[in-house]
Amino acid sequence: MFKPTEPMLMRLRLTTKQVNGGYYKGNRTGSMGSFDKKGQYRSQVEKHRNYIPAAKLDLPGLPEGASTKEPFLLTPFVTKHMRPTPSNYVQDLERNGKTVTVIRGFEGTDYLNMWADTREAFYLQRFPQKSKKSKKSKKSTEETSDQ
Repeated sequence: MFKPTEPMLMRLRLTTKQVNGGYYKGNRTGSMGSFDKKGQYRSQVEKHRNYIPAAKLDLPGLPEGASTKEPFLLTPFVTKHMRPTPSNYVQDLERNGKTVTVIRGFEGTDYLNMWADTREAFYLQRFPQKSKKSKKSKKSTEETSDQ
């Protein structure tokens, strides 16, 4: 009978490193539709995921209904019933004699303050690195003092 050769036994599936950008796996979720002859994408409803809750659940945010409903035990991933979280990055401005608090973006100084609280910053402050320029300047000052 026929026996596979050694290179055939060693051949594994292609990886992204073996082909230079010509291999895309995607995230393996599959398509939710298809393209028609004109090139337009047509969504197919039967391929979409839909999650149907149990019939007797008391959904949050809805008015109280019949007393036969069971308590709601499932928690949503993201709730719509939450107030916006206040930002840590605010700036107080004074306009027309009134103080106004304005939300500002994350700036470089905020990043440096966060970094200053880390262990890396702590060790760098304890053991500062000596630069090459300082050694050269010491030699030149010693030479001038000798003359």
